[in-house]
Amino acid sequence: MSTRVIIVRHGQSSYNALQKIQGRSDESVLTEKGRADAIMVGDALNNLSFDAFYCSPLKRAQQTAQTIRDCLNNAPSLQTHEKLQEIDLPLWENLTKTEVKEKFGEEYRCWKQRPREFKMVLSTPEGEKEHFPVPSLYSQAQKFWQEIIPQHQGKTILIVAHNGINRCLIMSAIGVPVDRYHSIQQSNCCINVLNFTGDFGDSVELESLNQTSHLGIPLPPPRPRHSGPRLLLIRHGETEWNRVSRFQGIKDIPLNENGKKQGQQAAEFLKDVQIDFAVTSHLLRPKETAEIVLENHANVKLESNPQLEEISHGLWEGKLKEEVEAEFPGMLQKWQEAPETVQMPEGENLQQVWDRAIAAWNEIARTYSNSRSPQTGIITAHDAINKVIICYLMGLKTDNFWNIKQGNGAVSVIDYPEGAEGLPVLQAINITSHLSGGILDKTAAGAL
Repeated sequence: MSTRVIIVRHGQSSYNALQKIQGRSDESVLTEKGRADAIMVGDALNNLSFDAFYCSPLKRAQQTAQTIRDCLNNAPSLQTHEKLQEIDLPLWENLTKTEVKEKFGEEYRCWKQRPREFKMVLSTPEGEKEHFPVPSLYSQAQKFWQEIIPQHQGKTILIVAHNGINRCLIMSAIGVPVDRYHSIQQSNCCINVLNFTGDFGDSVELESLNQTSHLGIPLPPPRPRHSGPRLLLIRHGETEWNRVSRFQGIKDIPLNENGKKQGQQAAEFLKDVQIDFAVTSHLLRPKETAEIVLENHANVKLESNPQLEEISHGLWEGKLKEEVEAEFPGMLQKWQEAPETVQMPEGENLQQVWDRAIAAWNEIARTYSNSRSPQTGIITAHDAINKVIICYLMGLKTDNFWNIKQGNGAVSVIDYPEGAEGLPVLQAINITSHLSGGILDKTAAGAL
């Protein structure tokens, strides 16, 4: 039984509103907007049962956590934990971002471009000391998991903390390298969901990242001065083979009625979003999903890219899991435990899927980086395709395949603030709130 962890960033603080660096400074408190948003988080979580509730000891996080707790039925006691403190930036705390850029120009560039290398030289009674804030925070997150997860096996945990530590909690859980620290977005009062299969170090599934729909914000907004494309990665709606857990691969299975409904829900979710282009796998199920979404965007032409087709399962296709096990004993378990080692009989392996999917993705990003104004497009594809793309964007590898969840009809949001040559920002992953009305992914968990 998995351990579910829901991670929330604190609400807007007085320093957030003033664009000041907070770090571990405890002068900042929640604004009225921060409190109102925290109430909306509490309302969104009220139908869940929690076994433990942890928060950072800093005031802005404690105030958020207490506001959320007041909205919950039978909430557990609130426990502060030192390892949930925000990133330690002692030389920058209480300064505005503009002041930091002016006073620490080269250091700020290093912070943004090479977070692993970024350091502060601190004066101590023993002399000068080099402090590496991001690797230190990453280690802090690992120690938190090592302590907390064994105490709550099979339970549900709620955590309220900060932008930086939340990033490192997510990154360290699924193995994202420190270098991608700025590639993960955490909006004020966002919700993230992780599922631990065992202790820290065992497989962890990122069910969702940076959900903001409960705040009335369907998609997190781009960062200021965003100049590159925004790509909305959508998994196709449900098919009958998804529903019964039958392997599809490149079999051209259409959407079932629920899948069409999911497409319509995605269309409603995205109807007010300016969409400039659309690309789909050539298979019927993503093509149908894209066509439904584009009913609200009649002037957008749908392009097809065969490199985005689902993994070829070869001789597994058309079979249920028990049939695969009977015909290929032990191979299904290997696929579930070490997917990067599996060569599908008369089909593909994950590296082959990775190579073609990433080539297609990068070409799309490059093509729509050369515009006078930022372009937004939808890319509709499949479970395996979407998983390898998100792994790639987070600096992961094929062996991290199962760390990423993609529900039928789910939307993920990827920005390129500096165009295709810069690092992407994962604004949100696996949004399914438009399908279920809640924060958990309740789509079919069937075969690919």
